[in-house]
Amino acid sequence: MSIDDQLTPASEDVPQPAARGGNADGAVVLVVDDLEPNRKLMDAVLSPRGFRVQMAESGEDAVAQLAGDLPDIVLLDIQMPGIDGYETCRRIRADERTAYLPVVMVTASGGEQKVRAIEAGADDFVTKPFDQSELLARVRSLIRIKRYHDTIERQAAELAAWNRELEDKVAAQVDELQRVGRLRRFLSPQVAGLVVESGDEGFLASHRAEITATYCDLRGFTSFAETAEPEEVMTVLREYHEALGELVFRFEGTLEHFAGDGLLVFFNDPMPCPDAPARAVRMAVAMRGRVEQLAEEWRRHGYDLGFGVGIAQGYATLGRVGFEGRYDYAAIGTVTNMSARLSGLAQAGQILITQKVAARAGEVAVTRALGALELRGITKPVETFEVLGLDAARTAS
Repeated sequence: MSIDDQLTPASEDVPQPAARGGNADGAVVLVVDDLEPNRKLMDAVLSPRGFRVQMAESGEDAVAQLAGDLPDIVLLDIQMPGIDGYETCRRIRADERTAYLPVVMVTASGGEQKVRAIEAGADDFVTKPFDQSELLARVRSLIRIKRYHDTIERQAAELAAWNRELEDKVAAQVDELQRVGRLRRFLSPQVAGLVVESGDEGFLASHRAEITATYCDLRGFTSFAETAEPEEVMTVLREYHEALGELVFRFEGTLEHFAGDGLLVFFNDPMPCPDAPARAVRMAVAMRGRVEQLAEEWRRHGYDLGFGVGIAQGYATLGRVGFEGRYDYAAIGTVTNMSARLSGLAQAGQILITQKVAARAGEVAVTRALGALELRGITKPVETFEVLGLDAARTAS
């Protein structure tokens, strides 16, 4: 069919070839036709309107080109040697990349070819001879729809990427929360936060360090637990643990464990603490004051409970102990035993400390010497001091 036979006169409102531009926005049109004059005709109609025209001489050539960068629309002739327009369209639809690529079939006859074009997957069709305004209107309409589709696909891909990123972040946050939860079993929130931020859990490995160990428990708790109802015992322990736990965190001690009314805290590990003895004494005095407040309420309910503390300074082996799913951070050594023995020896309201602790906490503690005391499980007598209070002049700041 000649060029003149294919092209009907342009409508007055359609820009003529001399009027370049239009609203095509550089959309790419792949023209598929085995006849060069027909391809040139399409180019003459589309290029002046701002479209970028690519050409394929056959269905095979078109399919090969579509394996690379995709155009915005395909104008596909039906009658071609090799694979015809119908088969080319079916192959375009069979490929996931081009399944939604707009295809306009250029037909030479009426109804039957139009039906077959639609069955093959064409989005629209124009009949030869075609009208320029109709062709341009159909092309622009389908390109607009394709761009809507591209926008939706891009947004869906972005949403999927955001979802994956969110899932990764949530997983990372869950891991971090679990790590923080594990660390907060024995570290203050401040220290646990530092460890999580650094990502370094090397301190959990077994190592040796000098620590200040503080052990405390309640006087009269055993007889109280034997005679009181279990619910009453649990209430007392809950109040006691909450009060002391808050002070452990405030003074940034490392909590080894709660064991009933017994509580072991140490300083200078895993975080260095140059004032460990002084800090331990200050914490013990704060604990004593807080438990005295609780004891007043307990006495109203008939519970006669006192509070004793022992503090010792020395070397210990520290690290993670336990098994998968249930780990603690423990200090093993005579220093912890000594603090526990001092606590057991203390009367209600007493804070007993070793000579080394008294010497190193002398700037804040007001003490009196008790002499060398025999402690169960400790070979030699231990020079022991009682903490009477804090030096107000030195601790006012």
